[in-house]
Amino acid sequence: MKAINVHSYESMGTFDGPGLRYVIFLQGCPFRCLYCANPDTIDMVGESHATSPQYILEQAKSMKPFFGKRGGVTFSGGEPTVQAEALVPLFEQLKKAGIHICVDSNGTVWNEHVERLFSLADLILLDVKEINPERHRHITERSNERTLQTAAWLEEHNHPFWLRYVLVPGLSDFEEDLHALGRHFKDYKQIERVELLPYHTLGVHKYESMGLEYKLKDTKENTPEQIDRAEAILRTYFPQLVVN
Repeated sequence: MKAINVHSYESMGTFDGPGLRYVIFLQGCPFRCLYCANPDTIDMVGESHATSPQYILEQAKSMKPFFGKRGGVTFSGGEPTVQAEALVPLFEQLKKAGIHICVDSNGTVWNEHVERLFSLADLILLDVKEINPERHRHITERSNERTLQTAAWLEEHNHPFWLRYVLVPGLSDFEEDLHALGRHFKDYKQIERVELLPYHTLGVHKYESMGLEYKLKDTKENTPEQIDRAEAILRTYFPQLVVN
């Protein structure tokens, strides 16, 4: 099996999917999000290590007793679908081992390998950065068209997913956009959970260590009132909303 560029691991994560999870952060991402918390994973090589899929498989098997009924493995990044071709054989082996698989994705990469990857995964954590096309491009330097098409594919193929939305003051907290997001997805049957994620600055130190400018250095974290307002809007569309 082809080597996989792995940036880092989290052995018992509780944030990226249900239950306790072995989280593998992969290298490479086509987005250039202004608030990216992992800028060191954007480059396809970066600080990564070419890792044998067999190593990841054996690690996951060794942790399986701790996963319980809900836990498993989550592939995050970066953007895991960038390495979809290399991941497919690993996913097939994880499925054979009875290990629950999540993919945390922005949904912007699509090809036959990604389609197979998503078909093998048990759950997709789909990050929608903004529903407004112009604001999405400002945030990510990319279109949101493919992300919305990926969501539609998941719905059409009866594939469960979580919808994740980061609330960034002045970037993705516009009331009209929150309503538009709700109207777009309110009738989706495959959305098991909607996560409203407050903006944070935990990754800023990485920009400093990499000699990069953090372009949102003047953006403050959400006030309780901003979060409450967004929650009230989204809850009218999504009873399964969770504020993290």
